[in-house]
Amino acid sequence: MGIINGKEFIDRLNKLENEIWYDGEKIKGNISEHPAFKGIIKTKSSLYELQRDELIHEMTYCLPGDHNRIGLSYLQPKTKNDLKKRRTMIEHWARHTHGMMGRSPDYMNTVMMSFASSAELLKDKENCFPEHILDMYEQAAKHDLSFTHTFITPQVNRSQSYFGLSEKPISAKVIDRTEKGLMIHGARLLATQGGLTDEILVFSAPKFFFETDEAYAFSIPSNTKGVKFITRESFVLSDSSFNHPLSSRYEEMDSIVVFDHVLVPWNRVFFYDNVEAAKDFMTKSSFHAFTFHQVVIRQMIKIEFLLGVAQLLVDSINVSEYQHIQEKLSEIIVGLETIKALIDKSENDAQLDEFGYMRPCLIPLQVISTIIPKLYPRFTEIIQLIGASGMVTLPTENAFDSEIREDLDQYLQATNTNAEERVKIFRLAWDLTMSSFGTRQTHYERYFFGDPIRISSRLYTSYPKQEQLNMIKTFLHADAEQ
Repeated sequence: MGIINGKEFIDRLNKLENEIWYDGEKIKGNISEHPAFKGIIKTKSSLYELQRDELIHEMTYCLPGDHNRIGLSYLQPKTKNDLKKRRTMIEHWARHTHGMMGRSPDYMNTVMMSFASSAELLKDKENCFPEHILDMYEQAAKHDLSFTHTFITPQVNRSQSYFGLSEKPISAKVIDRTEKGLMIHGARLLATQGGLTDEILVFSAPKFFFETDEAYAFSIPSNTKGVKFITRESFVLSDSSFNHPLSSRYEEMDSIVVFDHVLVPWNRVFFYDNVEAAKDFMTKSSFHAFTFHQVVIRQMIKIEFLLGVAQLLVDSINVSEYQHIQEKLSEIIVGLETIKALIDKSENDAQLDEFGYMRPCLIPLQVISTIIPKLYPRFTEIIQLIGASGMVTLPTENAFDSEIREDLDQYLQATNTNAEERVKIFRLAWDLTMSSFGTRQTHYERYFFGDPIRISSRLYTSYPKQEQLNMIKTFLHADAEQ
């Protein structure tokens, strides 16, 4: 079958009839027509169109002996050139959405590719089925499946000593092992685009303490009986691209996933009841190398967009001559160019792993993951500081179609543009940094890779420091050796 087009994606999603609860009500009818979801679904369908038509040769490839094209996001790179092909594909999709979609299809496709590339880690391990991972990967590529994932447990008590004991499961657990498969009951958090995909991938992220019944990984269709998605409120305030240019297109929605006695067939189980696998698979596999690579490329594109918005604000109110403005814009430029250089380094220093796949060097990507939680909030603050009071006195699209149009044209004009265009620019800056959508974006990037402190700790503990230590020790004893 191979790649699908946008219409096929929407039709398939509507037919799933996933159980989605929004504002206390179960959604009925086509999900693609619901006001809270139609914008992101339309945008996502446009990504499939981009992959299939305009950029097919840069976004897809064929397996040897097969004429059906599949998405390059499934490509298991074996050379540095393969890595660069993947980067080009990621950049195309990220630029199409200005980096605003954290769950564009290539992210989860990359997750599945990384799992398949490291499936051998589970070979001959108790209760582990690497062949199921490989089969799921092949099915995903063949049918161009879309995925969400969930691995965060409910925040009942975040103390390291809390074991989460209760009569009824809170965190999703294995409550039975049957002839047909695993029985899962409980909840998981933060499935971005939950209910808006074909599949949901569920796995246990490494943590301080594991109970055996939480040590599992599997993927099941989103419409599996007993699976329901409970969403937060929507940040789509209207479908007007004038009033809400970003949220009307890119509001992805986050959800809690409830598993109410859900049966996971054995052929969908990757591993279970194996604490070692739950702790080691994510860290020893190529998961972090490949997913970080995808994420930081998207974030690079997003910061390019922030720089463009900041410069447009500067031009519209003619403040480029001020040194403090130049310093602020330079701050964004320095961050952007640093990220670009680190991505290049990760690709230039890539090496074949034990399974023959070309992994980007993880350390430069880890460095990006430690600075993004600081850079992104700062860059949105810079846009707010440049916009100042102009960010909070913004009439709507309807106002320009009313009898007060003459007043708006007179009092909201800019140096080099008319009032309507100036308001469009400032509304974009507001939606990017100050609306509910914008503040969610900032929070999302701050915690995309997890707790920033833990991210820094991982970088410190994994960074090779022995060479530097030896150098200093040699220096300290240089006189004694002469």
